[in-house]
Amino acid sequence: MLRRPMSSPPPTAAQEQQLRPPRVLTIAGSDSGGGAGIQADLKAFARAGAHGMSAITAITVQNTLEVRDVHPVPPDVIVGQVAAVVEDIGVDAVKIGMLGSVATIEAVERALDLVGDVPVVLDPVMVAESGAVLLDGDARDALRERILPRATVVTPNLPEARVLAENAGTRDDADAEHLARALHALGPEVVVVTGGHREVAADVYFDGERLEEIAGERHADGASHGSGCTHSSTLAAQLARGLDPLAAARVAKAVASEAVRDGLRSIGAGAGPVDVFGLADPSGDEAGDVASRRVARSAARGSEVS
Repeated sequence: MLRRPMSSPPPTAAQEQQLRPPRVLTIAGSDSGGGAGIQADLKAFARAGAHGMSAITAITVQNTLEVRDVHPVPPDVIVGQVAAVVEDIGVDAVKIGMLGSVATIEAVERALDLVGDVPVVLDPVMVAESGAVLLDGDARDALRERILPRATVVTPNLPEARVLAENAGTRDDADAEHLARALHALGPEVVVVTGGHREVAADVYFDGERLEEIAGERHADGASHGSGCTHSSTLAAQLARGLDPLAAARVAKAVASEAVRDGLRSIGAGAGPVDVFGLADPSGDEAGDVASRRVARSAARGSEVS
């Protein structure tokens, strides 16, 4: 008599979670030049070993030199993108980038209600690398009041921190430490003021108790387009992997700094895009052994989260 082979029991929810990569959603604008926005976010997610998903808030017409036009995505379509992802795939962390307008901010607020209780990293994008304004003036209050209090971590550079801290009792020349404290009082769990626009390259981290500098090198000859997106997306992916905010911020600082150092200077005539994958050889030979460098990056990624 033949016996049927016994079928294996279905995996438990905990086992499924261990088997799948972290699921990280970016809610941000699209950069047609591929250097910043959701394009940079998805690259950073992949570098961190996470599955990236996107809800596009705006389509930009841009290259390394300029932003020629911005086309906002209708609010219901923004919410719909998030709903579709949540219903089928699920979300372990969210990164928010370019929002642009009050209507978009209100849509993202609705979308966050669908996502549930997961880490949210807010990169308050206001100005493009080329100098184009990407956040309407009347949207600043909406960003400050509707989205900032919902953030697990907010990652402004120094000029963005000063805008967000307006009317918070800070001086126009307030330093990163005072700005971090002022922004924390507005509701986010953690503030990381990034060091790209500071005299020193260090990021300033504040969680209401701990105030720490996260040291880093400045690479003045690097290519920096997309560095802020890469930093915040890496941070979100590391939170999705289970790191605490300070540890995640340290990994994000290291990855973003390395991506600027190795940036693709030969791409475009303006600010070249950062490089998280080692597409360009450190010697400058962009036709170098990409495969071997990817293996090295993969090994390094494992050490980042160990």
